[in-house]
Amino acid sequence: MTTPQPAPQPLPTGSLTMPSWLRRSIGRASELSTVQRIIKQRQIHTICEEGRCPNRGECYGQKTATFLLLGPVCTRSCAFCQVDKGHAPMPIDLEEPQKVAEAVQLLGLRYVVLTSVARDDLPDQGAGHFVKTIDNIRLLNPETQIEVLTPDFWGGAGAGESGQRARIATIVTAKPACFNHNVETVRRLTGPVRRGAKYDRSLNVLAMVKEIDPTIPTKSGLMVGHGETREEVIETMADLRAVGCDRLTIGQYMRPSLEHLPVQKYWTPEEFDTLSGVARQMGFNHVRCGPLVRSSYHAGEEG
Repeated sequence: MTTPQPAPQPLPTGSLTMPSWLRRSIGRASELSTVQRIIKQRQIHTICEEGRCPNRGECYGQKTATFLLLGPVCTRSCAFCQVDKGHAPMPIDLEEPQKVAEAVQLLGLRYVVLTSVARDDLPDQGAGHFVKTIDNIRLLNPETQIEVLTPDFWGGAGAGESGQRARIATIVTAKPACFNHNVETVRRLTGPVRRGAKYDRSLNVLAMVKEIDPTIPTKSGLMVGHGETREEVIETMADLRAVGCDRLTIGQYMRPSLEHLPVQKYWTPEEFDTLSGVARQMGFNHVRCGPLVRSSYHAGEEG
């Protein structure tokens, strides 16, 4: 007699209850309102606000912020991201580099991260705009450290590895304090999570930075909670180390809305601690692993 087999269990549908360790205060209202007022007056953007980062109050209090360049509309449609997408991107604000530099000065920021939406519609994907912003910040704030968190610079006119390398070289030549590009997730899940991106293409971004200037620290980050295994996360960490990546962030994916991918699992603080230990053993010299960790979390402590 054949033993009955249990029915297959369906995948989680996103109805998981958020655990207590993911609930936190967003910080002092005065610090939030000061930053919000200054960026609103200048019609500039921060990923802290656009992405509703849970750490923005803490970072503002530590004189750190992440500015979102090239408008708030992305030409990609990643299934995890809060940033606006799905319609025509805004024209470039040619005064944005100066506006960001003024905001950095007014806020007294010691460490700044510059990121951007993907702009596949632009000839250089926005690389030159990064450099103009770096130059303007340094003119007004010579002591401020500047990290970049870039898209992959692939696509549009001049698509291909040679065009990608030229765009990356444009930014590397400006000597940022750190060059960050996120792989976001493991190889198996890159397709459904990062639409328009490729896992190996992202690894190549980090490899190219080191080839062009080995002295610039590189950094990458990923989210857990999309259904990846611990073994896959460790494999991703090993892939990053293989291209010389120096710094690593790992945080919990939190669903921004019902239109985004559901959370498949909430990783525990203990599991993040285990990943942190593995990362340090692999040789990453700066590691941030935790439920609320994001790409720029405590970035200023690494400069």
